[in-house]
Amino acid sequence: MARQDFINQLTNLGYKVEDLGGNKVVFNYVIPIGRLANQEIKFGFLVQDDFPANPPSGPHVAPRLLPINTQSGTHPNCGVHESNQFGPEWEYWSRPYPDWGKTDHTVRTYMAFIRRLFETL
Repeated sequence: MARQDFINQLTNLGYKVEDLGGNKVVFNYVIPIGRLANQEIKFGFLVQDDFPANPPSGPHVAPRLLPINTQSGTHPNCGVHESNQFGPEWEYWSRPYPDWGKTDHTVRTYMAFIRRLFETL
């Protein structure tokens, strides 16, 4: 149910979502801002059973946009990993949502956070 709720909210925002099973969802995304504006990429998310109490981790991104750097630190230079869940052409950005408990717990809010990541690339 949690994954389907996430998919429904993405669909309502205008995204065409592919459910890959195993909590994985993928959709195309046109970067709206920053140095990569207008480039189309794919986002992948692992949506756990506790959504919307907790947001998905991530995002998983294809094609790779940042160099792999698994060290802790700030975006965009650190916390970029191989994405074993989605495949070799993907990377995983470890970008936990700060203070999710203080939000309305919606995909719209989560995607606004994702959008802001591109402002600092």
